[in-house]
Amino acid sequence: MSGRRRLDWLGLTPEPERELPTAVAALRAPSPGTATPRTAEELAAAERRRVERLILRGSRHSWLRYLAEVTDLVTGVAAGSRTGDRAAALLAGEVVLDHHRMLIGLPGRGYGRTATDRTALEGAVRALRTHTPRTGGSR
Repeated sequence: MSGRRRLDWLGLTPEPERELPTAVAALRAPSPGTATPRTAEELAAAERRRVERLILRGSRHSWLRYLAEVTDLVTGVAAGSRTGDRAAALLAGEVVLDHHRMLIGLPGRGYGRTATDRTALEGAVRALRTHTPRTGGSR
């Protein structure tokens, strides 16, 4: 293999870059009533910068690691083990689940590597859609 960086992982839809920052910022936001020096807009802007850095300078591995973090946030909200905006969790869960399903069409081990996350997200999305806390924890 040449020393060139593989960028095929960037060939997916733009929804993760466009929709995840605001949803993930909402999931990472402190609980209501907790003092925070940053507004929701500042948190979303910081998350947007993080996603942009991952896309511009990251790798497939760092991107999937980020999406695993998002999966943990989503499954925690769905299970009721962490507080968070259920609508934001549902949006983030659907976006990441769609992303992981599309990995089947790309070279590499991304699809296999995300199998556990896909299963966890399927249950979490189902629970978030029906407003029923999912038992069994996160991933």
